[in-house]
Amino acid sequence: MGELRIADDDAVDLSNLQRQIAHRDDGIGRAKAVSAAEAVTARNPGVRAEALTERLQGEALEQEVAGADVIIDATDNFATRFALNAACVAARRPLVSAAVIRWALQVTAFRAGGQPCYRCLYAEGDEPQLSCSETGILGPLPGVGGSLEAVEAIKVLTGAGDPLYGRLLVVDALDMRLRTVNVPADPSCPVCAAGGAGA
Repeated sequence: MGELRIADDDAVDLSNLQRQIAHRDDGIGRAKAVSAAEAVTARNPGVRAEALTERLQGEALEQEVAGADVIIDATDNFATRFALNAACVAARRPLVSAAVIRWALQVTAFRAGGQPCYRCLYAEGDEPQLSCSETGILGPLPGVGGSLEAVEAIKVLTGAGDPLYGRLLVVDALDMRLRTVNVPADPSCPVCAAGGAGA
């Protein structure tokens, strides 16, 4: 039997429904983690889905990451992505990540304990501090990103194919162009390079 642990401390809002397909109108106001876990088990009762409704930080985040086989990042802010990345590097757990802004989607995977890591791709302090409502997101794109993350997670778990390690898949939905960009390891990365906090 498969097991998913879904962590989210937010509640379902009407503005989420056009892009977060796990939730429905009657779930507005409910915990997102609970709503998503119920959606998973309704579709496949053979999957055990556990909802974690508190914000995972520090030791709690590290423990959850260490107990997982693969981590899927579906967050919407850089601070959480950086913390998740550091925990994955420290625990030597693979990370699959996707991000959406306006008409653009990015998907990648980071090998367990390897290089590069998310911090090699984006430096802290350089990231834009904008919310989804400020930037806008094409409604169907998060679902596309989630499906691609699921494909990458299956590849990581089963050893099939060639995961997006060291590569970033970029989807320009406005012009419907796909390209893959190489992501080199940063030799001075404070998280995954030798001597870094996560090394």
